[in-house]
Amino acid sequence: MKKLTVLLNNIDGSYYDFVVGILQYAEESPSHIEAITRYITENHGCSTSDVVRFVSLQNDFFENKEEYSKVG
Repeated sequence: MKKLTVLLNNIDGSYYDFVVGILQYAEESPSHIEAITRYITENHGCSTSDVVRFVSLQNDFFENKEEYSKVG
């Protein structure tokens, strides 16, 4: 997780909410950590938007959507 945190913070234009949001998703599963870390290391120069897009396209991204839809 520490490696992923460093990678996220080193992306050009990285910002606090981006890092926290991606880490929150990553913490759900070791496979998330591995997939995001691999994506960033294999796509040098990727932007924060690229990473958000990658994460949002994962099959289980909306797995807890009912939980989030109850907020508010």
